[in-house]
Amino acid sequence: MPSTQPRLLHPLMGANLKTLAALLRENGPGRYPLHLLIIWATAIARFPFSTYERWQVRRSPYPESKPPIFIIGHWRSGTTFLHSVLSQSPQFAYTSPLAVGLPWDFLTLGNALRPILEGALPKDRFIDRVPVNPDSPQEDEIALASMQLLSFYQGLYFPKQFAKHFNAGIFFEGCTDIEMTEWQQAMVLFCKKLQIQNPHQQLLIKNPVYTARVKKLRELWPKAKFIHIYRNPYIVYRSTLNFYDKLFRELSLQSFEQVPVEEIVLESYPKMIEAAQRETRALPTQDFVELRFETFETNPVEQLEKIYDRLELTGWEEDLPHFQRYLESQKHYRKNDYAFPADMIERVRDRWQPLLDRWGYEPPASG
Repeated sequence: MPSTQPRLLHPLMGANLKTLAALLRENGPGRYPLHLLIIWATAIARFPFSTYERWQVRRSPYPESKPPIFIIGHWRSGTTFLHSVLSQSPQFAYTSPLAVGLPWDFLTLGNALRPILEGALPKDRFIDRVPVNPDSPQEDEIALASMQLLSFYQGLYFPKQFAKHFNAGIFFEGCTDIEMTEWQQAMVLFCKKLQIQNPHQQLLIKNPVYTARVKKLRELWPKAKFIHIYRNPYIVYRSTLNFYDKLFRELSLQSFEQVPVEEIVLESYPKMIEAAQRETRALPTQDFVELRFETFETNPVEQLEKIYDRLELTGWEEDLPHFQRYLESQKHYRKNDYAFPADMIERVRDRWQPLLDRWGYEPPASG
């Protein structure tokens, strides 16, 4: 993976000064001084607005609302597609690109800076060519990485300590009590702001990281609901390698050639899935549903109705036309095509055989 210069408009431009200072203190300087200068200058310029918005939000009561619905599943398992479809329902609110880019001040600066942020948006996600527009539903992990330290994105930004950031950001390994408290506070604050922005809608939050955090999320929202989607692990493995390759090129502020990506993926995938299975086992029937991506892709309406029935969601008849219209618009979307060499298939089979057996998946044709 040869290094390339990351994007000039970096996600850390939305971070607060405390988080930036802690990241640089822990990880050392990056290799791109201009990027860091822009990041710091933006944080300083936003400071009065961020402070004002934090004060306003904290003095406001948490809006009365239904508990959030979390879409979980390892990266490249179909969470984005499922999130995009469900977000077509007017009853759901989701994380917008604006909230991702300005997690501390999107309620205050959002309208003023919207034209600039819209101009900076790519026409599609560089990972998988999924179209992006100013209202596209996003996951909240980049936003949370700009609010506190526990995020695997810190490892993407500063990959010299990727494994440390990854394990802390996914599994909370090696975290202090203070770091855990700050993550919980950031999580609740961000969701509160989304709910203030969308007071009459139920939050629909998608984040693969939460695959290993069901228990923690239920502690914050005891009646939260979860949708887990899984996919052929061979495809997940190959696509996840592509995912990291492109993210490092776009976001890394340090060299990343030394990161053992393949081993990290091979080790973390079953660990995340096992955590999800363990922590969802005792959930009430109406709070958890599991989908097979291939079935959802083939029969999306049937699977959407299954979600509504299992989670006891209302509004199916009203929401169905919105889903059908979106699904029709996606008929010509083409997924990435991958080769599957025999040695890659063997690596996955050797490390992930229990999940392959449990879900009944066969390897794709070797490349």
